[in-house]
Amino acid sequence: MKTPISRLRTVGIYEGLSYLILLGIAMPLKYMFDLPLFVKYVGWAHGVLFVLYMLALLQVTLVHNWGLKKIAAGFIASLLPFGPFILDKKLLDKEEAAAKEQKQAQVA
Repeated sequence: MKTPISRLRTVGIYEGLSYLILLGIAMPLKYMFDLPLFVKYVGWAHGVLFVLYMLALLQVTLVHNWGLKKIAAGFIASLLPFGPFILDKKLLDKEEAAAKEQKQAQVA
């Protein structure tokens, strides 16, 4: 997690997993088995991770001068159950590779 993009990727994976656990495990336990405690704690963790994801997105936006399309893609990805994983594969892989190439060009 040394770069803003790697932080966004890491937080995005955890945020995406927490969302899937919330929707796929905690919510069914609440409504099918009357166990609301799981939603309370998983929902709380997901909320914290969502805020961290938004902060990481803001940092990437400021450091890499992202345009409105990329910012919107990052925000929308946070609202969809598999969104952070799709964003990671489609956009962040390329962005991180480009940032590494740019850094190597500056060193050389």
